[in-house]
This record gives sequence, structure tokens and C-alpha cells, in this order.
Amino acid sequence: MKKFKHKKSLGQNFLTNDDIIERIVDSSEIENSVVIEIGPGEGVLTEALAGTAQKVIAVELDNRLIPQLQEHFGDYDNVVIVHGDILHMNVEELVSQYAPTGKYKVVANIPYYITAPIIRLFLELSRSPQEIVLMVQKEVAERLSAEPGQMSLLAVSAQYYADVKYLFTVGKEDFNPVPKVDSAIIQLKIKKEISKNEDTKDFFRVVKIGFSAKRKTLSNNLANGFHLYKKDIESILLSLELKNNVRAQELSIAQWQELSQKIII
Repeated sequence: MKKFKHKKSLGQNFLTNDDIIERIVDSSEIENSVVIEIGPGEGVLTEALAGTAQKVIAVELDNRLIPQLQEHFGDYDNVVIVHGDILHMNVEELVSQYAPTGKYKVVANIPYYITAPIIRLFLELSRSPQEIVLMVQKEVAERLSAEPGQMSLLAVSAQYYADVKYLFTVGKEDFNPVPKVDSAIIQLKIKKEISKNEDTKDFFRVVKIGFSAKRKTLSNNLANGFHLYKKDIESILLSLELKNNVRAQELSIAQWQELSQKIII
């Protein structure tokens, strides 16, 4: 069989360590679940998922891999191979077709350059997954799971919708070809109480303005972004027991929620 040539443009780094694959499946808690896998590659993780999940919908962009995947999983009654770009697909339709109850999970070793778009896509869907387990760059995993003091716009966005947990590190030597950086498995358990409404839009409007200039204090960013007097912003911060010189990265999700409710009235 002709040796497969990995495409750098697609961020193709395939897992080769069976122990890591087993840990991913165990961490995902996918027994009897419908699973969407993004970028199955040569199907190593897909096969492990299929051994536990009720159904695996494997979405692969690279058309060179589709015949190989279809041949390998042709006899699997719980694996569906879908050719397409998950970022440009009707995911709601995909969920309706294969997970009619609306309950499903996402497990993937994704190309790292689409990490943020993938997370945003699934968190903002009207039918969000119950859980997302992703292989991402170690640095990104640390940012996603950060605590107040080290928060970023990415961390706030993810933690607003989900409980985020850094599960374990994966060394670069566990991939082919070997990438330049280590990776990590991150778990996002979706919060059931979160709904997508005007309050959500207001929340993210405040957060984005709060993080708009990293070197400035939160009061400066909010005063400039909302065209308010700085003293009025400082008064709001004081009512939340926050210092005048507090910076955006220091706030918790709960504090952002309280802040957005006081600013957007």
C-alpha cells in the first residue's frame, strides 16, 4: 500500500500510542453515547471509540482518507464516515440525523489551527454536546483551563458554557509526524443551565470590551468601550468588591456575570 503523505496544511499529526488512545476513550465516558469525531485520520481513535460508543460519526476533510476509512469500517454497523469540513457543515442537521434525542458527545484529535473555531462552533449550537474531549496544544489546554489571575478571552468563553478540565499531557513523540510541541487532552462538560439568549450576548459584549487592551486596566477598557465615565465604572467595580486597578484576567466567570448585569441595563 502506498505510504500516506501527511499534509501540513491540514495539520495532520496522527496518534500512534495505543495507551494514550485508551486513556482518551476512558476519559470520554462515551458508553452507549452518540459520538462525533472530527478528523479521524487513519481511524485509530475511531476504532477505539466504536468499541464503546453506540454510534460514531467520523467527519473527515481529506478526501484521500475517505476510501481507506470506508473500507476499514465497512463492516461496522455503528460507524458512519462523513466527508466534509465540520466548520462549514450543517452540524444541527448532522445531530438531528444521527442523534435524534439531541444527546451526543464530541471527541477529537483536531488540527490545532482550528481549535478555537471548533470549540466556539459546538458551544454556541442550539443543541450543544453533553461533553467535548479534545486533543489540543498543551499551551492552549492550559489557557482554556486557567483560573482567575490567568484568564483570557478564550478561557472565559469556554468556561461560561462548560466546566473545563485539563486531563493529561501527551508528548510530541506520540504522533506521526512528530510535531514541534507537546499536546494535552482537555475536557469540557457543558453546563445544563446555560441558555443562548440576549443575556449571553450582553455577557460576551462586556467580556470582549474588558479584554480589548491587555495593558490597560479593566476600568479603562470598559469606560472607553462603553463611552462611560471611568469613575462610574470604578463605582460598579467597588460594588462588586473589585479594586479600581483590577485587570480582565483576574475576574472569575461569576464576577463577569455580575459585572455584565450592572453595566448592561
